[in-house]
Amino acid sequence: MPEKISVLLVDDHALVRQGFRRLLEDETDMLVVGEAGDGLDAVKLAQQLKPRVIVMDCALPGISGLVAARRILDTSPDTAILMLSMHSEETWVRQALDAGARGYILKSAMELELPVAIRKIAAGVTVLDPAVTRPATLKGESNAALTPRELEVLQLIVEGKSNKEIADLLHLSANTIAVHRANIMDALGIHKTAELVVYAIRNGLVNIP
Repeated sequence: MPEKISVLLVDDHALVRQGFRRLLEDETDMLVVGEAGDGLDAVKLAQQLKPRVIVMDCALPGISGLVAARRILDTSPDTAILMLSMHSEETWVRQALDAGARGYILKSAMELELPVAIRKIAAGVTVLDPAVTRPATLKGESNAALTPRELEVLQLIVEGKSNKEIADLLHLSANTIAVHRANIMDALGIHKTAELVVYAIRNGLVNIP
């Protein structure tokens, strides 16, 4: 009998995770091995359980699903991550794929598509919801993707933290944070903090505090 596809479920709503679990328990070739309610727990459980597939919401408390995905794939590059989102905009899709996700589907269609998507990404196939815009990353075009550290800094900027406060939280120097801030603005073509905050929220690069 073929080995079952092990799945880790990550969503900050317990009822949503319960719905995922019930849906996947009906699939004879899948096994839910764990659940996480935030990005940090997702990283820890991914290291402990080593699931073949992680089904993860983009927007999570603490660190976002995008940052969590990068951290997980740093240590477990063979893990297939399927991002779930309420957003169909290209920016969300591009950031998810840049983070290493192998699939991106909308929560609105997930009940019908989730098992199929899990099987495909487990087999190495990239899965995109038909309703989302195909991003430039799949067309071979350049993009201004931010690094995991820059995404962390951007999140804290949006939360209104100063360079010194961000430096203390991330155990870095204020000068290093200033460089990160400048690099983020250069990458996105933005020159004012207020504009940066608006852009980050509108394009789903951060969790809204």
